[in-house]
Amino acid sequence: METELKDLSPATQPPPPAPADKDDRPLLKPEPDAEASAITPENLAELEKRFAAYVRRDAYGSMGRGELPLREKVLLGVAMATLVPVRVVAALAILVAYYLICRGCTLLKKPNREEEGEQEDYAHMGGWRRKVIVACGRVLSRAMLFVMGFYWINETSRGASCGPEDDGGKRQEEHERPGAIVSNHVSYVDILYHMSSSFPSFVAKRSVAKLPLVGLISKCLGCVYVQRESKSSDFKGVSGVITERVREAHQNKDAPMMMLFPEGTTTNGEYLLPFKTGAFLAKAPVLPVILNYPYQRFSPAWDSISGLA
Repeated sequence: METELKDLSPATQPPPPAPADKDDRPLLKPEPDAEASAITPENLAELEKRFAAYVRRDAYGSMGRGELPLREKVLLGVAMATLVPVRVVAALAILVAYYLICRGCTLLKKPNREEEGEQEDYAHMGGWRRKVIVACGRVLSRAMLFVMGFYWINETSRGASCGPEDDGGKRQEEHERPGAIVSNHVSYVDILYHMSSSFPSFVAKRSVAKLPLVGLISKCLGCVYVQRESKSSDFKGVSGVITERVREAHQNKDAPMMMLFPEGTTTNGEYLLPFKTGAFLAKAPVLPVILNYPYQRFSPAWDSISGLA
């Protein structure tokens, strides 16, 4: 009987399954041309050319992770202990002061609402309230730039067109009012410069409207809010709002102009990327602006790619 049981035992019991942690199957199939896909000097040169607009070339390296000499480390330590606290306090004081100005000017005023309450702003508010918001915003934005170390800002313009001569022999400049300002995007500092220069409306994340202090200021700027993380039909509605705002600014001198970054991302300021079409759907004139940040040690460019070694 024992012999029969021993003989029947292997036939009646199924073989145990192989453990899952010993699966030797490869996760990725090897490519037949693996040698051809290896990094070569040609491929490296192509990558450097492709991502050249994102590479940082200042003393601190890509994403601020470069090797620093001892002298630079000492200077950073001294600045962190002395200059940085002073600048942070001054910047916060300017921010709070402008928030209080905006709060006082918008007191007992209802915001202009569009798109079923998704868009609201105080930019269409007229009278002395709007004048105070714009004038103080431009002055305090320039003061904020000064606190951040931008003591002198050189501005150059060209390409002004002149109209025909009048009866007195003088030329009359005929500038058609632009509906939007288009600019390259290098850093968050761009916003402060444009606020101090022309005080336009921006496109911002919808969460910005809920931020303390900054939320009310963005509504006074007339920002158009968009849910950038969502790829739904909301984009079509926001695009329509921007187009209408551009047309309104072109036709009405009292309406705020839109500030658009047609590249759709930030660069190191040395290149221009292909433009998106959103700024030109209204078929209204636009004012092109190019921002350049000359630097010796630190580039204010906001990097999104760490660059290539």
